[in-house]
Amino acid sequence: MAIDTQKRIDPKNLNLKEQVVSINRVTKVVKGGKNLSFSALVVIGDPDMKVVGYGMGKAKEVPSAIKKGIEAAKKNLRQVNLLNSTVPHQVVGRYGAGQVLLKPAPQGTGVIAGGPVRAVIQAAGIANVLTKSLGSRNPHNVVKATINALDQLRAKEAVAELRGLAVENL
Repeated sequence: MAIDTQKRIDPKNLNLKEQVVSINRVTKVVKGGKNLSFSALVVIGDPDMKVVGYGMGKAKEVPSAIKKGIEAAKKNLRQVNLLNSTVPHQVVGRYGAGQVLLKPAPQGTGVIAGGPVRAVIQAAGIANVLTKSLGSRNPHNVVKATINALDQLRAKEAVAELRGLAVENL
């Protein structure tokens, strides 16, 4: 796995919107009975700045779990490379058994996505995209696969620099 060399994004100067993707009731069996707690998967993002992140929080109450998830997501923010209002090229993101396909879409198409993928795409501020969730339907794997797909997106300038060509020659 490649080492992530992205610089950390400061969440203080962003207008972050959060969305809860899933809440799960978790029990731990102990000597005295069952300990009940909640885990929350949260996606946050600033659609104007094209920044998105996800986090998971666990606590005894749902609001506390959501709050912890938001704090974890703020530490996990990343910039998304876009072309106008869509993704620059087709990409498949993978995490565990979950796979997510993202395809560019023409202006006016909207977000064609379901559940966890839609939460990530809207938080990132992508207006037109076609998606297909393949494999696992586990919300954790689908969110992480979508983030993986968004990390693979490259701007034309970055590809041209990598190949040592001018942007016009691509």
